[in-house]
Amino acid sequence: MDDAQPGIQSAEVVLPCAELAETLAFFTTRLGFRVESIHPADDPSAALLSGHGLRLRLERGTQAAAGTLRCACSDPDAWGAREFVAPNGTRIEFVAARPPLVLPPLAPEFVVAREAEAPWHTGRAGMRYRDLLPGRLGGRFIASHIAIPEGGPVADYVHFHRVRFQLIYCRAGWVRVVYEDQGEPFVLAAGDCVLQPPEIRHQVLSSSAGLEVIEVSCPAEHETVADHALTLPTPQLRRERDFGGQRFVHHRAAAARSRAWSVPGFEARDLELAAASAGAVHACVVRPRVASAVPAAYHPASELSLLVVLAGALTLRSNEHGAQRLSAGDACALPPALAAEFVECSRDLELLEVLSPAPRL
Repeated sequence: MDDAQPGIQSAEVVLPCAELAETLAFFTTRLGFRVESIHPADDPSAALLSGHGLRLRLERGTQAAAGTLRCACSDPDAWGAREFVAPNGTRIEFVAARPPLVLPPLAPEFVVAREAEAPWHTGRAGMRYRDLLPGRLGGRFIASHIAIPEGGPVADYVHFHRVRFQLIYCRAGWVRVVYEDQGEPFVLAAGDCVLQPPEIRHQVLSSSAGLEVIEVSCPAEHETVADHALTLPTPQLRRERDFGGQRFVHHRAAAARSRAWSVPGFEARDLELAAASAGAVHACVVRPRVASAVPAAYHPASELSLLVVLAGALTLRSNEHGAQRLSAGDACALPPALAAEFVECSRDLELLEVLSPAPRL
C-alpha cells in the first residue's frame, strides 16, 4: 500500500439533489448509470451509481455543489443538444471522445530568443523549460529548450502526445528512453534525435546531469495523455509500424554523415525526419565547410524556419530587422516571406535547422 493514500478503497463524486427519485431516474435512464447501492430502503435519501468509469453518490439534502459532468462521446450531436441540466442542477456536457487535431492559422513573425534573457520554468515531470517561440506563431508551433540539471531517474510515466509532429534533439548529456514497439530502452546521446510520431507511447527513464534537449512540436497546444494500462518495453519489435501516417526515427549522430547543404559553403547532417513524418518536418545539423562560407543567402520560405545555435556564433542579417548576432543557446525563427543572409559565422558554428513543412521530398 502507498503510505500517501492509506486505506483508500474507492472514490466517488457527491452530488446534491432535492428529490432523489427524479434525479436517480435521470442518471440511470437517460445517461446509463447503474445503481450500486441505495438507502434507506423505506425512504431512500442516498444512492451510489457507477458507469462510464465514474462513481457518483446522489445525496438528498446535502450542501455539495451540483457541478458539471462532462461525457466524452463517439457522436455528441446524437444527444440532440450538447448540454443538459439534470433535475438536481448538475450540468451535463457532451463532447467528442477524440476531438480532431486543430491546427491554428499561422501568425508569422521574426523571433529572436536569447538564452541569456529567457526565463526558465518547471514543467511536466520536474523538467526545466525555456520557450524558443514565445508567441508560438499563433499557436501553430512550439519549440522548447528543456533541461534536467541534476540527472538520475526521471519521474515520468508511459504517455503519448496528440500532435501533428514532434521531434526531440539532444543538445548535451544523455537521456534514457523507451518507445512502444521499438525494442528495449536506449540512450539518446548528444547529437542524436528522435521523431515521435503521433500517439506513440513512450517514457523518459533517466538522464545524465546537465541534460539539454530541443523539442519542437505542432500544434503548440496539445494533449499529453497517460497510458497506465501499457507497460514498456512492449514485447514486439515493429520498426516500420505506422503511427498516424508516420514512423518512429532514432537518428544516431555517430553513424551519420554530412553532405552539402542548400546554402553554399555549408554542410548538413540530415536527421532523416522528412520521409518518416510524411513531409511534416525536416531537420538537420549545419556546419560551415570552408572559412569563406559567408556571406550567403538564406530563405527557406517554410511556415516554420527555426535556427538554434548549438555551438559557436552567427550573424544573420535582413533588410527588415538588421543584423542579429546569435550565440550558443540562442534561437531565431524567420517568417516565410523574409529573405536573410549569413554575414558572419565562427569556424566552430553548429546550427540546428527545423523546417515545417519539410522541403519537397
